[in-house]
Amino acid sequence: MAQAYLGFWKNVLKSLSPEGDITQKGYEKKRSKLIGAYLPQPPAANGAAAVRCRLQHSEGAARRMLRTANIGVCDIREAAARERAASTAGNRPLFYFRFGVDQALPQERRTPVTPSSSSRYHRRRSSGSRDERYRSDVHTEAVQAALAKHKERKMAVPMPSKRRSLVVQTSMDAYTPPDTSSGSEDEGSVQGDSQGTPTSSQGSINMEHWISQAIHGSTTSTTSSSSTQSGGSGAAHRLADVMAQTHIENHSAPPDVTTYTSEHSIQVERPQGSTARVAPKYGNAELMETGDGVPVSSRVSAKIQQLVNTLKRPKRPPLREFFVDDFEELLEVQQPDPNQPKPEGAQMLAMRGEQLGVVTNWPPSLEAALQRWGTISPKAPCLTTMDTNGKPLYILTYGKLWTRSMKVAYNILHKLGTKQEPMVRPGDRVALVFPNNDPAAFMVAFYGCLLAEVVPVPIEVPLTRKDAGSQQIGFLLGSCGVTVALTSDACHKGLPKSPTGEIPQFKGWPKLLWFVTESKHLSKPPRDWFPHIKDANNDTAYIEYKTCKDGSVLGVTVTRIALLTHCQALTQACGYTEAETIVNVLDFKKDVGLWHGILTSVMNMMHVISIPYSLMKVNPLSWIQKVCQYKAKVACVKSRDMHWALVAHRDQRDINLSSLRMLIVADGANPWSISSCDAFLNVFQSKGLRQEVICPCASSPEALTVAIRRPTDDSNQPPGRGVLSMHGLTYGVIRVDSEEKLSVLTVQDVGLVMPGAIMCSVKPDGIPQLCKTDEIGELCVCAIATGTSYYGLSGMTKNTFEVFPMTSSGAPISEYPFIRTGLLGFIGPGGLVFVIGKMDGLMVVSGRRHNADDIVATALAVEPMKFVYRGRIAVFSVSVLHDERIVIVAEQRPDSTEEDSFQWMSRVLQAIDSIHQVGVYCLALVPANTLPKTPLGGIHLSETKQLFLEGSLHPCNVLMCPHTCVTNLPKPRQKQPEIGPASVMVGNLVSGKRIAQASGRDLGQIEDNDQARKFLFLSEVLQWRAQTTPDHVLYTLLNCRGTIANSLTCVQLHKRAEKIAVMLMERGHLQDGDHVALVYPPGIDLIAAFYGCLYAGCVPITVRPPHPQNIATTLPTVKMIVEVSRSACLMTTQLICKLLRSREAAAAVDIRTWPPVLDTDDLPKKRPAQIYKPSNPDTLAYLDFSVSTTGMLAGVKMSHAATSAFCRSIKLQCELYPSREVAICLDPYCGLGFVLWCLCSVYSGHQSILIPPSELETNPALWLLAVSQYKVRDTFCSYSVMELCTKGLGSQTESLKARGLDLSRVRTCVVVAEERPRIALTQSFSKLFKDLGLHPRAVSTSFGCRVNLAICLQGTSGPDPTTVYVDMRALRHDRVRLVERGSPHSLPLMESGKILPGVRIIIANPETKGPLGDSHLGEIWVHSAHNASGYFTIYGDESLQSDHFNSRLSFGDTQTVWARTGYLGFLRRTELTDANGERHDALYVVGALDEAMELRGMRYHPIDIETSVIRAHKSITECAVFTWTNLLVVVVELDGSEQEALDLVPLVTNVVLEEHYLIVGVVVVVDIGVIPINSRGEKQRMHLRDGFLADQLDPIYVAYNM
Repeated sequence: MAQAYLGFWKNVLKSLSPEGDITQKGYEKKRSKLIGAYLPQPPAANGAAAVRCRLQHSEGAARRMLRTANIGVCDIREAAARERAASTAGNRPLFYFRFGVDQALPQERRTPVTPSSSSRYHRRRSSGSRDERYRSDVHTEAVQAALAKHKERKMAVPMPSKRRSLVVQTSMDAYTPPDTSSGSEDEGSVQGDSQGTPTSSQGSINMEHWISQAIHGSTTSTTSSSSTQSGGSGAAHRLADVMAQTHIENHSAPPDVTTYTSEHSIQVERPQGSTARVAPKYGNAELMETGDGVPVSSRVSAKIQQLVNTLKRPKRPPLREFFVDDFEELLEVQQPDPNQPKPEGAQMLAMRGEQLGVVTNWPPSLEAALQRWGTISPKAPCLTTMDTNGKPLYILTYGKLWTRSMKVAYNILHKLGTKQEPMVRPGDRVALVFPNNDPAAFMVAFYGCLLAEVVPVPIEVPLTRKDAGSQQIGFLLGSCGVTVALTSDACHKGLPKSPTGEIPQFKGWPKLLWFVTESKHLSKPPRDWFPHIKDANNDTAYIEYKTCKDGSVLGVTVTRIALLTHCQALTQACGYTEAETIVNVLDFKKDVGLWHGILTSVMNMMHVISIPYSLMKVNPLSWIQKVCQYKAKVACVKSRDMHWALVAHRDQRDINLSSLRMLIVADGANPWSISSCDAFLNVFQSKGLRQEVICPCASSPEALTVAIRRPTDDSNQPPGRGVLSMHGLTYGVIRVDSEEKLSVLTVQDVGLVMPGAIMCSVKPDGIPQLCKTDEIGELCVCAIATGTSYYGLSGMTKNTFEVFPMTSSGAPISEYPFIRTGLLGFIGPGGLVFVIGKMDGLMVVSGRRHNADDIVATALAVEPMKFVYRGRIAVFSVSVLHDERIVIVAEQRPDSTEEDSFQWMSRVLQAIDSIHQVGVYCLALVPANTLPKTPLGGIHLSETKQLFLEGSLHPCNVLMCPHTCVTNLPKPRQKQPEIGPASVMVGNLVSGKRIAQASGRDLGQIEDNDQARKFLFLSEVLQWRAQTTPDHVLYTLLNCRGTIANSLTCVQLHKRAEKIAVMLMERGHLQDGDHVALVYPPGIDLIAAFYGCLYAGCVPITVRPPHPQNIATTLPTVKMIVEVSRSACLMTTQLICKLLRSREAAAAVDIRTWPPVLDTDDLPKKRPAQIYKPSNPDTLAYLDFSVSTTGMLAGVKMSHAATSAFCRSIKLQCELYPSREVAICLDPYCGLGFVLWCLCSVYSGHQSILIPPSELETNPALWLLAVSQYKVRDTFCSYSVMELCTKGLGSQTESLKARGLDLSRVRTCVVVAEERPRIALTQSFSKLFKDLGLHPRAVSTSFGCRVNLAICLQGTSGPDPTTVYVDMRALRHDRVRLVERGSPHSLPLMESGKILPGVRIIIANPETKGPLGDSHLGEIWVHSAHNASGYFTIYGDESLQSDHFNSRLSFGDTQTVWARTGYLGFLRRTELTDANGERHDALYVVGALDEAMELRGMRYHPIDIETSVIRAHKSITECAVFTWTNLLVVVVELDGSEQEALDLVPLVTNVVLEEHYLIVGVVVVVDIGVIPINSRGEKQRMHLRDGFLADQLDPIYVAYNM
């Protein structure tokens, strides 16, 4: 029922637009019929039986029905009065057909609608608000009642949140209502509009009730079910209860709302008219818990919960079962609906038009006709033009037209270029650029071209250099080889000029010579010169431009014989005779306006009264007044012009339309024009307009006039009507429907096939097979009077102009080619042609066809004109995830509030869902007057679509509904029971795959003269170096200017460490084994303090100092580490000492609870009695604390033995000796960064050049200049440093080269990281600095984690790092599938460096702990002498984490103790060989298990989704994703104006759908720098999540996708 409703709704709606048309009464009648059924039914007031007017069709009869409904008393009286008025007026029969039965069924009289009292018009017009015309007095009380009843009802959809600055746009005065000049339909847009807003509350039709009815009528609809599934308990709570009771435990997974399986969707059958339960209003009071069990009182979490609840309701199209092949995720293929209607009729027969009569006095060509009239009757008027006051401006006679055209022809051929080299020769193309108010100049130029035998290409005047469609027109001119443009004086003056007065070249246009055709500028032709007038032949006469669906412009060539034949066919069909007067309102440059008003009129010596568009805007009645004034026989209009005339007609007593014998409706093929025609007839019948005068026609640029209704003298023969089921039409099937149903489309015939033509309809796609009689197809025409090609495009020409329709047996029906008209329709009984839409407006969603215009109609029916401007609405489809998705863009009125617009949007979605049974993917509202316009003021559809897709539409409201309409996602992955580890191992053996294990070089077998090996402890190594090489420099610290700030020799470091040890023992009174926190900036003090602790037997913990500008957030972390590590004392510099005791610090933490703070700037002078020597190498050397990306603070214990083994491993891998210099630009607080900064130089004796990363903020080139200056071979940095150099120095490579920067000596540049290598960053860094001598193979990465601070590190020897490409879809299923570079869904992974000496690696299944085969994805396990010895935790609660450090395989080698890294990766044996001659095993890190998100049963790594999102739009600088209650939340940083924020929402949603098959739940747009990043350059996604849920991000915009 809901489906059916559209047609009339649509007609009603359409009828409200200037494109549509309607009288007050017709409007009321239809509207009451439509809405009546949906109005609430309280007892009738005063006991009076209320009346509902309804048009009912039964067996082809139209009759009035009285039904009980709740119209108030005044309406009953009014209705009765109307009945009386109507019964006295004339009548109009109705024509009905059913296919297969070729006869009209019994007819009854239908009462027409008379205009309601004119006083009402006067009253309302005086308010100056044009929108009043859409108001209806019918049902006013009922609507008010419904409004009151539903005032409380709100959609249970979370409103998007917007930053204040985005909401307050501009004041009302700053807005001009949109230009009312909507008019060209090339784009299939709905035209028309209006200014101002309804002044009365009744002006808005209240749709709420109807929608709620429509929606509750279907239990399957999006919002129909009132129950939701709560967090896994299985009970269906009510919406409100869910809010109050959903308590997500830390260990239980939140409810999965992304799978719609049968056990999840508990459906509640509801009685029909029940009203929706009011959704609870959410405030900040709601207390919820985040996934970690942290209570959050927040608006955001309430909204997300609201979204979750909405999404958990049963969704209409259930995901079907299908098979997942081993590797591929298959997208759901839409299965055809078994119940869908199928065509059942016989195969249609081609329909032949009447014979084109051969009349003796028809001229042999159009120029011959002009010559004839110009010489026989030179005084006869040819064209009268009007000024904007409606006064005749100029009358062009046939004599003047003839002489002036000759003059133009002579000048084109002889006065351009030189005699030897004329610029234009016969057959060349020239552009005609004339404004819409100057038909006379155009006509002269057009006929001048015909006489000169050059080909005119009429185009629109380019308004600006970058006009929406003019660039494409430029391409057309270029491809036609146009070099000359003819134009009028006024137009030439109006074109944009450069300062020198020249006309600039328009964007995309060829260079043109502008030639003014006014007589005064032209030379007179010599007396003996005459144009050569030939009979019509196959040369091209003119080229008409056509704008395609994608915005491209094609030129349709029309030959001289086709031009003449078309004029003859029109003359015959319309019965034109000499000297008739015709009023033309249409664009005379193309289509019906050109054919009737410029060409056919001259053939018949008719007089054309041309009404410019500017006059219509001022006085919509002007064309009717001219018909009366000139007693015109014919008028050419669009339904828009009829509608405007209705709106403005008031009480024009002097109007008399009896002279009209033909009113040609140019857009009669538009299904909406029927309501305009009916309403116009109803109003003007009393002014002499006859029913049979209205002649709708169908045309297309390719086939010219396709069909036209003939003017008849017989007023008894009724026009054809079809009332078709909308549902049937979406399947391309004609089902005649009674108007009982509400979603029907009523169409009128556009008359018969043209004389001399044959017509048939073929299937719109695939081979051109004839349709059946009850099937919708594309109309095709075979005739002489058509276009012949698209200029210069032979391939497209073949597909359109050379079609051979086939019968079902495959035989062509004719030897002559047919032309595709681009119109969808069918040929009905009696050869009547019906058009139901255009191919360009067709959207095929999940195999069903929807017409853009129909969708527009439904959207506008939802409280029309309250929120959006009529006619400023665009509907198009975009292709996302292998299906078309519907997008609606409308211009919002400046006075509508956020909430109103959002409510309106939600309702539009529901209305379209219930009527068309199709989901809308995106609905966007833009500020008034911002959509691109066509030359005649309509919406430039393809340009709008382009802006939407490239993210430059700048909407002010967006609602995305991917959850509702994306139904072809792959089925969620079902976890199969794990195969046991033994089976895996056996399987690998059987298939000949080796178990994935690898190791670095064996430490025991390496012979090296390593003196440091004699010592077990680093403190001993330092003492030894201080004695043997006291003056060897170990450390050099650089400042931001690149000069040496400080340096340390072996002996200086030893002596300083001794003094610190004394200080710890004497002032700190510490015992050996006490923990000491070292809070130092990166530098020399930190190193000295570390060795001082070792000398005193204390355990050091390095801690990053608080940031002086940001104490509030950084100091608590310091305090936490100090407390967690149980530090007995805290050592630092004097400066930081003051900072810790400052007032700001006191505000952030309780400073009284600090342990004793020692200031090392003031050291004692004496040496310690003895230096502490540990008793056992396995005792604790230091603690390494770090905050992981998931927000966990973890400290690991490093023993003395592990520390020495670590240093030795790095020394061997990087070949470090005392003679080497290494540049280090890392943070020295944890992991490998700390080891390189503090420990390695002491062990290996090389000089470390220390560059604090913070100094690069002031001088980005500092690190690279140091590397160049010190001729360093090995350097280490972090990703943040690399990014800073790439972004900060990108444009400075030339100046750096000039400063002598040379990186050619760099052998290894290692990025220290604990994540998957960022291949894009390392590659762009390599490319950028290649010119400065950096070898691409030098750049590599390392890999470490908490259990082992460095597992891989690209050394000096050994093969280059390799890169492989894996299939991202297989990776989601925990599988590795290698693919070629560039294949779809491929993801590049770079090897994380070579495995360090003494390290063994195995890949194990994280669940079963069984070993995996080569190239299988699993957890990386490591065994090494420098593994950490365990987590350091306060409560000694190590049992939870113990298996991280001592795990054993469940099968195979069950003796070795491994540490689990928590990272997924795989090993792959390469073709390369190691230094020792073995095949090289490469380790590829994929991502951390903690970070991975489980969605739809698959494992996603945030970085993959983030990479896709960052690519989506140039303004997205950074992105982070996380999940919350199984919704994917995407946070993007916007680098641009806040107006761009909403552009990102559809683009982000599209890219994640396309590339990852995931629906984004929430898109959050924030400012730059909001996403927290740690010192290693890693995103802190969990911090971000907590900040978002606690409402701390201050987002610019938050969109909740439905």
